[in-house]
Amino acid sequence: MPLSEHEQRLLEQIERALVDDDPKFASSVRTGDRRLKARRKLQLGALLVVVGLAVLVGGAVVPSVPLGVLGFLVMFGGAALGVLNYRSATGAVETGPVGARGGSTAARGRGGRPRRQPLKNRLEERFRRRYDQ
Repeated sequence: MPLSEHEQRLLEQIERALVDDDPKFASSVRTGDRRLKARRKLQLGALLVVVGLAVLVGGAVVPSVPLGVLGFLVMFGGAALGVLNYRSATGAVETGPVGARGGSTAARGRGGRPRRQPLKNRLEERFRRRYDQ
């Protein structure tokens, strides 16, 4: 949703005030793209998974338990790094829990479709309906 003219003017005033107050911080904020950093971490995580898998297979080929464990740990670390940075890297939006079925327009996603409830909420709702019947 684009900003209105008034909101754009306010944002420009805030930016100018920030540059006047602390130019060093303002330049670091401008150049620092969090998404780019998260993408690099995601790529590093994928690379670590591949390297860890290679070390794990190498530990199996050369019967070496410590090498296999090291490969697993590298793989696990790479997967954790990727999972932790996935949302930031892709810009995926986190959806919160949704109320009862139908819901308000605020509980609907794009195109007027209702957002899907998390599995836990759906199971609890089914249990309540069965229990009430």
